[in-house]
Amino acid sequence: MKSLIVFSSKSGNTRKLAQAVYAALSSEKAIYPVEEAPEPYGSDLVAVGFWLQAGQPDPETQAYLKKIGQQKVFLFATHGAAVDSGHARQAMAAARELLPEADIIGEFNCQGEVNPRVLEKVAAKQPPPVWLADAPQAEGHPDRNDLERLRTVLEECLKRV
Repeated sequence: MKSLIVFSSKSGNTRKLAQAVYAALSSEKAIYPVEEAPEPYGSDLVAVGFWLQAGQPDPETQAYLKKIGQQKVFLFATHGAAVDSGHARQAMAAARELLPEADIIGEFNCQGEVNPRVLEKVAAKQPPPVWLADAPQAEGHPDRNDLERLRTVLEECLKRV
């Protein structure tokens, strides 16, 4: 199986997840930041990682997701919100909507530490974003446990393919 891992990361959080996905795959594989990623065609599996902007995948990732056709896809994301929050669920749903032809084999999301300058900026917004109250718990994430959970989820998804 030929796998392509594509990610967008502003703070390095999603890059950590992308590297864990890369390490977990034993097949032919390549990893790219979204701005350098090749077209997804010809890959058996496309794993796409992103950060959230306004409750959706970041704009560069959205553009890339729209290029994916009938391939198998694994989605992963980092964010300041709680993992099981409506904000996180909404973002994954938005990503899935951009993949009408894809076979989405699974997804993973976890908190990612938010840059203090970003926290300061968004705290001044009225109303503040819904995820802001969860952001203090994101400190230090993704951590070793998050990366292990990601590997486990990915391995389980690949067993079903």
